Amino acid sequence: MTTEPEHSLEIERTYDVDAGTPLPDWARLPGVAVVGAPEPRELDAHYLDTAEGSLGRARVALRRRSGGPDEGWHIKRVTPEGKAESRWPLDAGDPENIVVPPAIESVLAEIAEPPFPPLARIRNSRTAYALLDTAGGLLAEFVDDRVTATDVRRGVDTTWREWELELGPAAPTDAAARDALFDAADLLVRAVGGEVSTSGSKLERALGL
Repeated sequence: MTTEPEHSLEIERTYDVDAGTPLPDWARLPGVAVVGAPEPRELDAHYLDTAEGSLGRARVALRRRSGGPDEGWHIKRVTPEGKAESRWPLDAGDPENIVVPPAIESVLAEIAEPPFPPLARIRNSRTAYALLDTAGGLLAEFVDDRVTATDVRRGVDTTWREWELELGPAAPTDAAARDALFDAADLLVRAVGGEVSTSGSKLERALGL
């Protein structure tokens, strides 16, 4: 794998909801002119870490995910601004016998040394909606996730539903305006029975953290 990774910063909010919670009316979110049609995605992510959990202690996640527009190998780091992600193209390896590419091992060398055995598998039936502004720019993407997760090392399966709202290129750039947008989203979610999630990520929830 010689391709240079793509880099992005995810600024998002996650919500806990019940299986039957109705979707909010995102057309009422300030700045949203059009709510896009639902786009179904089937995602299958394998997470890996050292036996000692070195990546998790460093607040880094390593995964190989298939499905969706951003499938590939991902390294995600928690930062004060959001989740910084580096992504490499998906390889042709066997998803049941995953081998971390050397290019990714070299990036992780300052944190941990291989091997990176399986940690968790998270399968997700996702429905995505683009929230567009008056100029057609992507203000945010809303996703409705129905998750089945396996803690590989404990042999424990869990299922849940959650929502994510991730800011897009047309979102406000200053912190105060972003906070106001999320505050408005929180109100819409609470109006239909959801709440801001207390979990840091799907991986943490899969591992019972």
